[in-house]
Amino acid sequence: MARVTVEDCIDKVDNRFDLVLLASHRARQISQGGSITVDRDNDKNPVVALREIADETLSPGDLREDLIHSLQKHVEVDEPEADVPTLPAEPEAAAASADAPEDEPVSFDRMSEEDLLAGIEGLVPPEKSDDF
Repeated sequence: MARVTVEDCIDKVDNRFDLVLLASHRARQISQGGSITVDRDNDKNPVVALREIADETLSPGDLREDLIHSLQKHVEVDEPEADVPTLPAEPEAAAASADAPEDEPVSFDRMSEEDLLAGIEGLVPPEKSDDF
C-alpha cells in the first residue's frame, strides 16, 4: 500500500526528497500525538503521513513551512523600529542647493600633525594575554 501512496504523492510534491522530508516530519508529528486526518486502517505513522499528503488533507506548503519552523533555532521577531528623525523634503531647499555655486571648495575639519601624534600617544596599548 505504501508504494501506491508514494506514487500518488509525487503528483502533489514534485521532488521525492521533499516528499521524504515532509512525510517524515508529519510522521513525527503523529507519533507526538498530532491528530490524523485520514483513517488509520492499522497503518504505521509514515504510511498515514503519505496517505494524508496523497489525499490532500494537508497542504504540502503548510507542511513545508511547519518543517522549516521546527528546524529554526533562532526566530526573528519583527519589532517596530525606533523613530528615526528624517529631514523633510522641501522643494525650496532642493532648489536652493541646486542654485549654490559649485566653485566653492568643500572644507573638512583638519587635524594638525602634532594633534594627531598627541592623540596616538594617548592611546593605551592592548593588554598581552597568554592565549597566543
